[in-house]
Amino acid sequence: MKKSLIVLLLAVGVAAQAQTAPAGQPQSAPGAAASQQQKKVIQDPGEYNAYLAAVKSNTPSEKAQMMESYLQTYPNSVVREEGLEILLTTYSQLGKVEQMKATAQRLLQVDPKNLTALVVLTSLDHQAVGSTPNAAAVLKEAGEFGARCLDALGTAPMPDGSTTEQWEATKTSFRGICASAVGHAALQAGDYAAAQQNLKIAVAAQPTDVATIYQLALAYLTPKPPVGDGLFWIARAQALSPNPQLLAYAKNRYERYHGGTDGFDELLATAKASATIPAGFTVPPAPSPAEQAADMLKKSTPEKLSFAEWQFILTSGNKEASEQVWTAIKGKPVQLVAAVIDATRDSIKLAGSADDIDAKKADITLTLREPLALARLPKAGTQLVIQGNPSEYSAQGDSFNMTFASGEVLKGLPEAPKKPSPAHKAH
Repeated sequence: MKKSLIVLLLAVGVAAQAQTAPAGQPQSAPGAAASQQQKKVIQDPGEYNAYLAAVKSNTPSEKAQMMESYLQTYPNSVVREEGLEILLTTYSQLGKVEQMKATAQRLLQVDPKNLTALVVLTSLDHQAVGSTPNAAAVLKEAGEFGARCLDALGTAPMPDGSTTEQWEATKTSFRGICASAVGHAALQAGDYAAAQQNLKIAVAAQPTDVATIYQLALAYLTPKPPVGDGLFWIARAQALSPNPQLLAYAKNRYERYHGGTDGFDELLATAKASATIPAGFTVPPAPSPAEQAADMLKKSTPEKLSFAEWQFILTSGNKEASEQVWTAIKGKPVQLVAAVIDATRDSIKLAGSADDIDAKKADITLTLREPLALARLPKAGTQLVIQGNPSEYSAQGDSFNMTFASGEVLKGLPEAPKKPSPAHKAH
């Protein structure tokens, strides 16, 4: 558990003790101003002595036993919430995680908005995500506790014995712990807006927490289209914890967003020097597909472009460029090299672009002029030189297919089996 959390739990324990007094024996928090909360009074001297003995025990293990005994003997005590908070603090000192979780759950039964319990449960669940086979469910639960924690922070009273400055620092720390869990859970659920909102809060509270900074970067870079702020945060994570793999990932995402690596070293230097995004920070995005399509046709004619370039332009969203390419190639004989995906006697499914060849995804349908013999059907992966006349194409989302009519395979088919020589007649 993080040190700041343990320190505050100890403070809460002291505050809880200070708020309790028996009849006729009021006690005040040492050095504190008058409490804004009404003190709870234990009327039974025997109960008070048992509670006081547990509170004053100097040994954590003994204190835990005595407080458990007190809460079992006096289950309806007016100070059961304070007793449970002290017990929770004691279990944190002992490092007993399961007892902490159980005690925090007992606290929520007494007060569903108990801030101490919500912070503990959020933190313990979030820390357990990386070491449990049921990570998705645990992270979801951490996010739920974190959301309740953030809600409780809005109305949580300042403990006795705490200055306004100390209380604000504590709330900032708690807000960071809880917002981190909420943001991480939102990221996993694909709610990128919520992830960005909460992880920004968490990073502001914990500006050197590399794991949270990395998650904030992903919250910006994973959506389509990505948001440029994520490039600063991925660079910031690299600056705080240099790692070759992280550096390669940051550079790749920068190049994909910007269209080149110019300015990347400057971004790393900026992220290393600043814990927050500087005013006016921006990374110019690469030209849009429509802009790139127009630029390609300024530099070359449709007939000289490759099949992959045709595919790019026809799926770019640039209607004018698409019409220019299709008018130039439709119905005219085209030769190209493509990889077989599937083949029948009458048609062959092929991949013509490098990306689709790597993905083993068909983007060409070659309708054959003449059926192939079964023995000459090409196997998947075979490279063929084909010829055909583009007759139609379809482009929907990530799916593209161009049909070639009057198709022929010019090179790459298996050799036709030789006919056996006629048998010589015996003389």
